[in-house]
Amino acid sequence: MMERGPILQAMAELKLYGMKAAYDELVTHAVKRQYLPQQVIGELLQAEIHEKQARSIRYQMTIARMPRAQDVEDFQFADTPVNETLVRDLARGEFLDLKRNVVLVGGTGTGKTHLATAIGRSCIRTGRRGRFFNVVDLVNRLEADSRAAR
Repeated sequence: MMERGPILQAMAELKLYGMKAAYDELVTHAVKRQYLPQQVIGELLQAEIHEKQARSIRYQMTIARMPRAQDVEDFQFADTPVNETLVRDLARGEFLDLKRNVVLVGGTGTGKTHLATAIGRSCIRTGRRGRFFNVVDLVNRLEADSRAAR
């Protein structure tokens, strides 16, 4: 059997960070449960898949430039006119498949930024991409693109 050090080094060189992080615990568990080699490999591959998905979500969250980390569960729907069912439907991201837009309108302090951020974060977690703009930044960007004929 190959020593632990070279295996972990090879995983690092191949950038298999999920496998490397799960290796010790998984091998210990596999020995106790008498896993077949293909079961161990399958578990290591699953660990790598989960790590890559998590890394992709973290990256997408960064480039989305959300103003803060807020989720639908954090929003207090009680005593607001906000339609909770609609917000939860939007958070599933189906409107994106239909190529629809969402515009949140309301006065200061009504939760527009919170809900936009929460919906965006939820969509990103399902593998979609997004980008947060406030109105001023969006208009400036559109004007700049228009001047540049894009």
